[in-house]
Amino acid sequence: MKKKVQYLLIIAAVAAGVAGPVAYFGGRQGAAPTAGPAAATAAVPQLQPELQALLANYRKIIVLLADEKSLNDGERKAANQVGQALFHENLERLARVQTLLGQAQALPQSQRDAADDALLSYIESSAELFDADRLAFREVLISLQKLAAADQTLPAIKLHKRVSEDLAALEDIEKQYDKELSGIFGRFETRAIVPKRERWEDYIAKLRKLYSREQIMKDYGVIVPYPDPPKTAEQEEQGKEIFGNTLPPKTVVLTFDDGPHGTYTEEVAAILKQYNVPGVFFQVGQNVGKLDAQGKQTLSKNAAESRRLIDAGHTVGNHSFTHAQLSKQKGEALYGEIANADAMLKAADSRRSQLFRFPYGARNAEGMAVLSKLGLRSVMWNVDSLDWADPVPSSIANRVLTTLGKEQRGIILFHDIHERSVKALPMVLDKLIADGYSFAGWDGQAFKVAQGSRPEPEKIAVSTGYANSYAVVIGINDYQKWPKLQYAVQDAKAIRDTLVNRFGFASERVFTLSNGEATRNNILAVFHDKLADARLNKDDRIFVFFAGHGATRQLSSGRNLGYIVPVDSDPQQVSVDAIPMTDLQNIAESLNAKHVLFVMDACYSGLGLTRGGGNTAFLRDNARRMGRQMLTAGGADQMVADGGPNGHSIFSWTLLQALGGKADLNGDGLITATELAAYVAPAVSSVSQQTPAFGSLPGSEGGEFVFQLPAEAEFLSAQSSQLSPEAIAMNSKLDSGRNQQADGNTVVIKNLQGGEQKIAAPKPVDASARQLAQRANDKGLQLYKEKQYAQAEAAFTEALKYRPDFGLAANNLGFVYYKQEKYAEAARWFENTIQIDTSRAIAYLNLGDARMHQGDNDKARKAYSSFLELAPNHASAGYAREQLKKL
Repeated sequence: MKKKVQYLLIIAAVAAGVAGPVAYFGGRQGAAPTAGPAAATAAVPQLQPELQALLANYRKIIVLLADEKSLNDGERKAANQVGQALFHENLERLARVQTLLGQAQALPQSQRDAADDALLSYIESSAELFDADRLAFREVLISLQKLAAADQTLPAIKLHKRVSEDLAALEDIEKQYDKELSGIFGRFETRAIVPKRERWEDYIAKLRKLYSREQIMKDYGVIVPYPDPPKTAEQEEQGKEIFGNTLPPKTVVLTFDDGPHGTYTEEVAAILKQYNVPGVFFQVGQNVGKLDAQGKQTLSKNAAESRRLIDAGHTVGNHSFTHAQLSKQKGEALYGEIANADAMLKAADSRRSQLFRFPYGARNAEGMAVLSKLGLRSVMWNVDSLDWADPVPSSIANRVLTTLGKEQRGIILFHDIHERSVKALPMVLDKLIADGYSFAGWDGQAFKVAQGSRPEPEKIAVSTGYANSYAVVIGINDYQKWPKLQYAVQDAKAIRDTLVNRFGFASERVFTLSNGEATRNNILAVFHDKLADARLNKDDRIFVFFAGHGATRQLSSGRNLGYIVPVDSDPQQVSVDAIPMTDLQNIAESLNAKHVLFVMDACYSGLGLTRGGGNTAFLRDNARRMGRQMLTAGGADQMVADGGPNGHSIFSWTLLQALGGKADLNGDGLITATELAAYVAPAVSSVSQQTPAFGSLPGSEGGEFVFQLPAEAEFLSAQSSQLSPEAIAMNSKLDSGRNQQADGNTVVIKNLQGGEQKIAAPKPVDASARQLAQRANDKGLQLYKEKQYAQAEAAFTEALKYRPDFGLAANNLGFVYYKQEKYAEAARWFENTIQIDTSRAIAYLNLGDARMHQGDNDKARKAYSSFLELAPNHASAGYAREQLKKL
């Protein structure tokens, strides 16, 4: 009986012009090929796309709801949401179809008869349709029947009879699906529609080959996020409110209230950076921006400080809009204090956290209920510095340390609006570090300490531990006595730009020599003089890149010795005026820097390198070990291939792609020298005669040179650049060649003595949902640039599963749809982006473009106008104004 009720609901949905959970049947037999929808609608061409779209939506609803009982609550809610959208689209589409059918009946008799016959033949016997598909056209047939009934001519009477028989056949199809699924039924010879009785499960299987539930929902702007991980017992005990007494022993969280301040917040952040510890900043909404009477937001200059804090790895939380005592507030006033501040922080940076601190710690049940409604969590403290009252920095520090001496853990309350707090903070940090305390940061779910970890005051970068970064970049095309090269200078320039613009090397610390500047004396002077004058310290790193000729000379002992060739070297005097690699080894050992990496776009042999080892506690261990490593383009007597894209050698092009993110083999946001070699070496050897080599110089202690990949922040738009067809083709070959030679993350490559070695990327580290989302977005951008739209769409989808409020990924997913000319889907995701972050101007511009392609000029005009209002001086403002003139 339950099954019968469900079926009646399905029929009711079909009668409304859209199917409920009806689905596909299997093998068709005995169906003769007939005219398709194009022939069926030749007289009224607009009818064809409407019928096809009607059927497509019908099928999509079937896929969405076919196994609804197996879905969890979140998936069921999302499926129903999209199903409703599809349902209402079909209602609008049916109205248009009815109008078009009326137009067809107004045609001359011969054309009208031909159109009716073609349309009915398609519905009755098209090989494209299964029985359950025909139920999608029930309302179409009813409309046609009504039109025929209004005409008393003989052709109209015949049409009415034929349509009536088809509708009767549909009733039989409906009844047959309510019987035993395995039943076999005979033909109804008197009817044009002959039911084949395909099995329901087969019909479902066929539809799922055409559509997936996830794709249908995503096309309609809905992605079901990954479920939250189960709460620990500790989290269950503390509920939604977080207290410092639940932290592990000797663990603290540093929190700062009442900012952002125009001066002191930046000073606090600088101290935290110096000590390599995280902080949580609870900010007052009105310090970030203003709200007018209509609720419109205007960000202040302090909003930039919020963004800088998040960029630096800190957490920004909500401290109400005006710092009112919320325990005395209720109703709309209470809700507005919390919600308006959250909206303002979100406008400043969508990455703001869900943490909230009640001003004065004053809270009530209604306030806690508002937090629950808005998805926020209350954070209290158990160590109060009283810096708001105590004017003496040393007294503030002593109070914190004394309280921690008793508590042994806790959330410390500071304020980033007082000079005395800034002065007290280093006193507290010095003592806590000396006493072995760890510092926890917010990972999106809980306060956690980074693995391995106690801060070291000398370190600056959280992940790599480097203080200053230096580079020596050399490129030589115009040799005086050696054959001239084509691409070396271009390679060197691109590497320099990557170091400065992507990895943050200070331009004054990147020493560049090109062509005539790259004499033997000048090259050695850079190492002996400029790097010496820089007064390197133990936490610095040095990157050396050379693009030019290399040479290998066999010594009387039989050992090979490699040389780099300066611009003024004589081929007959290599041992005198070229620079032997042994000199570079000695220079590397003498430099007072933690890690040095040589990358040589030339071919050598005889460097006598050895491999360094890895460690599970990689970054922490790596910070202690000296590293001296080298990657070369090939071995002795090999020619460097200059046929790479965009005027680069193959080796340098591959190196640039590796540094662009492809060499992050374990997805942890870091590229080690080993990962660089593991990507570059097999990729280059797969497309050229070169066999790049890699190893550690004698004296290395196993340390690894590390690049930290910046988080990509590009909102894709029509101005976003993509690679040339030549570059995309080369990257495809490189990736394919690398993958063919890799066993997981392990590859076999050459050392510079000609032997083979296995190298592997370090294991992935634990990552928060926020980090995983960012990495997925970064991967999507990389794929977009290579015009791999399907893969980019999957990557941006993954990012949104981890972070449903990730406006950057939402916009980028929309633009991937836009590039594939799926303008309706693109518009939905641009609108989602705007809902996530109302201040994101580029999403309005993209939305305007999508609406123009849809022919919706009013909505396009509104979107372009909003873009210009938010960003009147944007580089694309002129383009937006031109588009408005066209509307």
